[in-house]
Amino acid sequence: MNKKICSVVLLMLMCASLGFAQASGNTSQGSGSGTGQGSSAPAAPPTIASVLNGRLKGIESEFVSAADAMPEDKYSYAPTNGEFKGVRTFGQQVRHVAATNWEVGAGLLGEKPPVDTQGPNDNGPEAIKTKADIMKYLKDSFAYAHKAIDQITAENAVAQINSPFDPSGKAKATRLGMAVLLVGHGFDHYGQMVEYLRSNGIIPPASRGQ
Repeated sequence: MNKKICSVVLLMLMCASLGFAQASGNTSQGSGSGTGQGSSAPAAPPTIASVLNGRLKGIESEFVSAADAMPEDKYSYAPTNGEFKGVRTFGQQVRHVAATNWEVGAGLLGEKPPVDTQGPNDNGPEAIKTKADIMKYLKDSFAYAHKAIDQITAENAVAQINSPFDPSGKAKATRLGMAVLLVGHGFDHYGQMVEYLRSNGIIPPASRGQ
């Protein structure tokens, strides 16, 4: 009996020693010059620009997919059952948000919008009519907005800049405020577009499977 107990104890000690040796080897590899298999570069800390762009990416994903979900022949749709007199059509909703993206992006970069943004009632240029053209105008506007947000730093985030919505240059804003506006404005109109889609029997892509 004593021999069996001694054998078991000896086996346990051998296993423990082997495990310790393996753990020591792994620790040595991980703390080396970074060439070991277990090494990995530390994640870059978030910046103001990366956080803001992450939020913009969220609304971009939902808004663009919603815009694409509506058939082209329904881009002229606007609700009529209730108090909806004078509201924007679906296509105008999309164009309006895109035009605002372009204008705010230009304001952040301190330049004029690189595309036409003007139209009656802030609905964007009426010359952009087909779904394909409106979708391109929208996608390009988000890319431009991301480029503009990339320029925001801790040093310039709350510095005063000219508001892109006041041609006189008297009204002031901050880059941080304008970036936040991009996100809030997009979600405001996304909520309206959801009603337009569901009124036409279409579930918004972001809501499918929930």
